[in-house]
Amino acid sequence: MTATKHETSQHSSQEAIAETLKRLGAATVHEAQGKVGALSHEVKPLDASSRLAGRALTVLTRPGDNRALHLALLEANPGDVLVVDAFGWKEAGVWGDVLTAAAMHRELAGVVINGAVRDSNTVVGLGFPVFAKALSIKGTAKADKGVIGTEVTIDGVQIATGDMIVGDRDGVVAVPQSTVDSVLEAAKTKEETEDGWVRQIADGATTADLLGLH
Repeated sequence: MTATKHETSQHSSQEAIAETLKRLGAATVHEAQGKVGALSHEVKPLDASSRLAGRALTVLTRPGDNRALHLALLEANPGDVLVVDAFGWKEAGVWGDVLTAAAMHRELAGVVINGAVRDSNTVVGLGFPVFAKALSIKGTAKADKGVIGTEVTIDGVQIATGDMIVGDRDGVVAVPQSTVDSVLEAAKTKEETEDGWVRQIADGATTADLLGLH
């Protein structure tokens, strides 16, 4: 099916928003939306240089089973970020080199997993952004189809399909779809403010002055 002009324009807009959020960084976005939406400090990239931003496609999977992840790739669109809730289970790697190759073929932006992954050397070598809580050499079953597209709650943060996910070496933050535009503008403003502070510090200002901490 050929994409309509509206769909193409919408996709281009989403790509532009994702790229800007990625550049601004997870910490700036987190503060810009009122210091909410951050996942646990345990969720980190396999490669510290990895950065991602994109539309969430959520996956709820039984601990120790990754059938749902394979099925989710059939529904994922280019630029999506798979957000996988494996209930924080760290004793089985639900994501590895084969799924990474498949995700890259589908042109996904990355994956965030509330759980563990494996094949880390190969995944890092492929350059695909994978964020997880742990590494585990243990394999998984492929019996449970899980639930794709339902809202998940990871580390107390509710994430729905369509929300924006931003991640880098500082961590991962989720931005609700309904507030993406306002958070983007707030993050840009914060970046401009902090850039101004850096210039003022070079001219002799102190952080205590700038933040009114006297």
